[in-house]
Amino acid sequence: MDKGKAVMGSGRRWAVDFTDNSTLTSSRDIPDPPGFSRASQDQEDSAVTKQKKDAEANWKAQKAWEVAQAPFKNLLMMGFMMWMAGNTVHLFSIGITFSALWQPIGALQGVGKVFEPYKDSKVDLLVPKLVFIALNLGGLALGIWKLNTLGLLPTHASDWVSSLPPAKEVEYSGGGVPLL
Repeated sequence: MDKGKAVMGSGRRWAVDFTDNSTLTSSRDIPDPPGFSRASQDQEDSAVTKQKKDAEANWKAQKAWEVAQAPFKNLLMMGFMMWMAGNTVHLFSIGITFSALWQPIGALQGVGKVFEPYKDSKVDLLVPKLVFIALNLGGLALGIWKLNTLGLLPTHASDWVSSLPPAKEVEYSGGGVPLL
């Protein structure tokens, strides 16, 4: 009896055959076990990848909404800071106000870059972008309102007096002595 080979009728219930399988070139040449189907495995793999893609698309949509709503938190913080700065023109109140104007302007310029990581064929980014833009426009309006309360916006006629032409003389009055 050779080493590793079981002989039928030798009384061994379990036996292993260590024959030379060097003629097999790939794993496809090995026959599948009974009841195994590669087609069902491919279908399961495609179902798993579809679930992964759907989960990734849901994650991207959720993160896009979080990014879209982030300016709301900034709006509340900036409003509180402007309230604390008061209505008098000081360095601190002017700095807070211009910061409140600059942040939304910068955010509006970079809307495309902000939502770039969340681009996907399954994710609709239009509504989150519109919410992001609306909240930043609200922040810009808050900054403009603060400029107005500080009196730094030219909203009255007296603010434009220097650009008006001088008034025409309607009357001329002179002394009681005739001029020669």
